[in-house]
Amino acid sequence: METLLQGIAENWTVWFVTVVLIVAAVIDGAILKVPNWLTFPFIACGWLHWTMQDGMTGLGWSLLGTFVGMMLLLVLRNVGGMGAGDVKLLAGVGAWLGMTVTLYAFAATAIVGGFMAMFMIIRSGQWQKHLAMGHQILHEWKTVRSPQKLSEIARERKPSMYLLPYGIPMAIGSIAYFAIAGMLV
Repeated sequence: METLLQGIAENWTVWFVTVVLIVAAVIDGAILKVPNWLTFPFIACGWLHWTMQDGMTGLGWSLLGTFVGMMLLLVLRNVGGMGAGDVKLLAGVGAWLGMTVTLYAFAATAIVGGFMAMFMIIRSGQWQKHLAMGHQILHEWKTVRSPQKLSEIARERKPSMYLLPYGIPMAIGSIAYFAIAGMLV
Protein backbone atom coordinates (compact mmCIF):
# COMPACT_ATOMS: atom_id res chain seq x y z
CA MET A 1 0.00 0.00 0.00
CA GLU A 2 2.81 2.38 0.86
CA THR A 3 4.48 1.69 -2.50
CA LEU A 4 1.23 2.46 -4.33
CA LEU A 5 0.74 5.73 -2.46
CA GLN A 6 4.36 6.68 -3.12
CA GLY A 7 3.89 5.82 -6.81
CA ILE A 8 0.77 7.98 -7.00
CA ALA A 9 2.57 10.89 -5.33
CA GLU A 10 5.62 10.62 -7.58
CA ASN A 11 3.65 10.03 -10.78
CA TRP A 12 0.55 12.08 -10.07
CA THR A 13 0.43 13.49 -13.62
CA VAL A 14 0.15 9.98 -15.08
CA TRP A 15 -2.49 9.08 -12.50
CA PHE A 16 -4.40 12.28 -13.31
CA VAL A 17 -4.33 11.43 -17.02
CA THR A 18 -5.46 7.89 -16.14
CA VAL A 19 -8.49 9.21 -14.24
CA VAL A 20 -9.41 11.58 -17.10
CA LEU A 21 -9.12 8.72 -19.60
CA ILE A 22 -11.41 6.53 -17.48
CA VAL A 23 -14.00 9.32 -17.16
CA ALA A 24 -13.82 9.94 -20.93
CA ALA A 25 -14.23 6.22 -21.66
CA VAL A 26 -17.31 5.96 -19.45
CA ILE A 27 -18.90 9.03 -21.05
CA ASP A 28 -17.96 7.94 -24.59
CA GLY A 29 -19.39 4.48 -23.93
CA ALA A 30 -22.65 6.01 -22.72
CA ILE A 31 -23.22 8.77 -25.30
CA LEU A 32 -20.66 8.14 -28.09
CA LYS A 33 -19.02 11.50 -27.42
CA VAL A 34 -16.09 12.85 -25.42
CA PRO A 35 -17.34 16.29 -24.32
CA ASN A 36 -15.51 19.59 -24.64
CA TRP A 37 -16.07 20.35 -20.95
CA LEU A 38 -13.63 17.52 -20.27
CA THR A 39 -11.12 17.87 -23.10
CA PHE A 40 -10.54 21.63 -23.26
CA PRO A 41 -9.69 22.06 -19.55
CA PHE A 42 -7.63 18.85 -19.73
CA ILE A 43 -5.45 20.35 -22.48
CA ALA A 44 -5.27 23.86 -21.00
CA CYS A 45 -4.37 22.58 -17.52
CA GLY A 46 -1.56 20.52 -19.04
CA TRP A 47 -0.14 23.64 -20.66
CA LEU A 48 -0.52 25.61 -17.44
CA HIS A 49 1.07 22.90 -15.30
CA TRP A 50 4.13 22.53 -17.50
CA THR A 51 4.52 26.30 -17.87
CA MET A 52 4.49 26.66 -14.09
CA GLN A 53 6.81 23.64 -13.72
CA ASP A 54 9.44 24.50 -16.35
CA GLY A 55 8.59 27.92 -17.81
CA MET A 56 8.63 28.37 -21.57
CA THR A 57 10.58 25.11 -22.01
CA GLY A 58 7.79 23.22 -20.23
CA LEU A 59 5.13 24.99 -22.28
CA GLY A 60 6.97 24.14 -25.51
CA TRP A 61 7.26 20.49 -24.45
CA SER A 62 3.54 20.40 -23.63
CA LEU A 63 2.53 22.14 -26.86
CA LEU A 64 4.60 19.68 -28.89
CA GLY A 65 2.89 16.77 -27.12
CA THR A 66 -0.50 18.37 -27.78
CA PHE A 67 0.31 18.83 -31.47
CA VAL A 68 1.50 15.23 -31.87
CA GLY A 69 -1.56 13.83 -30.05
CA MET A 70 -3.86 15.93 -32.20
CA MET A 71 -2.18 15.11 -35.51
CA LEU A 72 -2.18 11.35 -34.88
CA LEU A 73 -5.98 11.26 -35.03
CA LEU A 74 -6.89 14.42 -36.95
CA VAL A 75 -6.64 12.81 -40.39
CA LEU A 76 -9.06 10.06 -39.35
CA ARG A 77 -11.40 12.64 -37.85
CA ASN A 78 -11.32 14.76 -40.99
CA VAL A 79 -12.49 11.87 -43.15
CA GLY A 80 -15.22 10.86 -40.70
CA GLY A 81 -13.37 8.01 -39.02
CA MET A 82 -13.80 9.29 -35.47
CA GLY A 83 -15.08 12.18 -33.43
CA ALA A 84 -13.32 15.40 -32.56
CA GLY A 85 -13.54 14.54 -28.86
CA ASP A 86 -11.23 11.56 -29.40
CA VAL A 87 -8.72 13.84 -31.13
CA LYS A 88 -8.84 16.36 -28.28
CA LEU A 89 -8.53 13.60 -25.69
CA LEU A 90 -5.27 12.33 -27.21
CA ALA A 91 -4.10 15.95 -27.54
CA GLY A 92 -4.72 16.25 -23.79
CA VAL A 93 -2.60 13.18 -23.13
CA GLY A 94 0.13 14.92 -25.12
CA ALA A 95 -0.29 18.16 -23.18
CA TRP A 96 0.30 16.32 -19.90
CA LEU A 97 2.72 13.55 -20.84
CA GLY A 98 4.59 14.80 -23.90
CA MET A 99 5.27 13.57 -27.39
CA THR A 100 7.04 10.27 -26.72
CA VAL A 101 4.54 8.90 -24.21
CA THR A 102 1.71 10.01 -26.50
CA LEU A 103 3.20 8.12 -29.44
CA TYR A 104 3.45 4.92 -27.39
CA ALA A 105 -0.02 5.42 -25.91
CA PHE A 106 -1.39 5.92 -29.44
CA ALA A 107 0.25 2.68 -30.63
CA ALA A 108 -1.22 0.75 -27.70
CA THR A 109 -4.59 2.39 -28.34
CA ALA A 110 -4.52 1.37 -32.01
CA ILE A 111 -3.80 -2.25 -31.05
CA VAL A 112 -6.57 -2.35 -28.45
CA GLY A 113 -8.96 -0.55 -30.82
CA GLY A 114 -8.20 -3.05 -33.58
CA PHE A 115 -8.90 -6.01 -31.30
CA MET A 116 -12.09 -4.40 -29.99
CA ALA A 117 -13.32 -3.68 -33.51
CA MET A 118 -12.58 -7.26 -34.60
CA PHE A 119 -14.42 -8.62 -31.55
CA MET A 120 -17.41 -6.35 -32.21
CA ILE A 121 -17.55 -7.39 -35.86
CA ILE A 122 -17.27 -11.10 -35.12
CA ARG A 123 -19.84 -10.84 -32.33
CA SER A 124 -22.28 -9.04 -34.63
CA GLY A 125 -22.20 -12.00 -37.03
CA GLN A 126 -21.98 -9.56 -39.93
CA TRP A 127 -18.28 -9.77 -40.70
CA GLN A 128 -18.93 -10.02 -44.45
CA LYS A 129 -20.90 -6.74 -44.39
CA HIS A 130 -18.13 -5.02 -42.41
CA LEU A 131 -15.40 -6.44 -44.65
CA ALA A 132 -17.22 -5.12 -47.72
CA MET A 133 -17.69 -1.75 -46.01
CA GLY A 134 -13.99 -1.68 -45.12
CA HIS A 135 -13.07 -2.31 -48.76
CA GLN A 136 -15.49 0.41 -49.83
CA ILE A 137 -13.95 2.90 -47.36
CA LEU A 138 -10.40 2.09 -48.54
CA HIS A 139 -11.52 2.54 -52.15
CA GLU A 140 -13.07 5.92 -51.26
CA TRP A 141 -9.87 7.02 -49.51
CA LYS A 142 -7.90 6.15 -52.67
CA THR A 143 -10.27 7.77 -55.16
CA VAL A 144 -12.03 10.66 -53.40
CA ARG A 145 -9.50 13.44 -52.97
CA SER A 146 -11.61 15.82 -50.91
CA PRO A 147 -11.53 15.31 -47.11
CA GLN A 148 -14.83 17.23 -46.95
CA LYS A 149 -16.46 14.81 -49.40
CA LEU A 150 -15.05 11.81 -47.48
CA SER A 151 -16.48 13.27 -44.29
CA GLU A 152 -19.89 13.70 -45.95
CA ILE A 153 -19.83 10.10 -47.19
CA ALA A 154 -18.89 8.88 -43.69
CA ARG A 155 -21.71 10.91 -42.12
CA GLU A 156 -24.21 9.33 -44.52
CA ARG A 157 -22.87 5.85 -43.76
CA LYS A 158 -22.71 6.33 -39.96
CA PRO A 159 -26.30 5.19 -39.15
CA SER A 160 -25.64 1.80 -40.80
CA MET A 161 -22.34 1.18 -38.98
CA TYR A 162 -21.57 -0.50 -35.69
CA LEU A 163 -19.70 2.30 -33.88
CA LEU A 164 -16.74 1.88 -31.53
CA PRO A 165 -16.56 4.62 -28.87
CA TYR A 166 -12.82 5.20 -29.29
CA GLY A 167 -12.43 6.69 -25.82
CA ILE A 168 -12.67 3.14 -24.48
CA PRO A 169 -9.71 1.63 -26.38
CA MET A 170 -7.83 4.89 -25.80
CA ALA A 171 -8.23 4.47 -22.05
CA ILE A 172 -7.44 0.74 -22.05
CA GLY A 173 -4.46 1.03 -24.41
CA SER A 174 -2.96 4.11 -22.77
CA ILE A 175 -3.36 2.84 -19.22
CA ALA A 176 -1.94 -0.56 -20.21
CA TYR A 177 1.07 1.23 -21.70
CA PHE A 178 1.48 3.33 -18.53
CA ALA A 179 1.43 0.14 -16.43
CA ILE A 180 3.82 -1.81 -18.67
CA ALA A 181 6.21 1.16 -18.81
CA GLY A 182 6.19 1.38 -15.01
CA MET A 183 4.72 4.88 -15.04
CA LEU A 184 2.07 4.19 -12.40
CA VAL A 185 4.37 3.12 -9.54
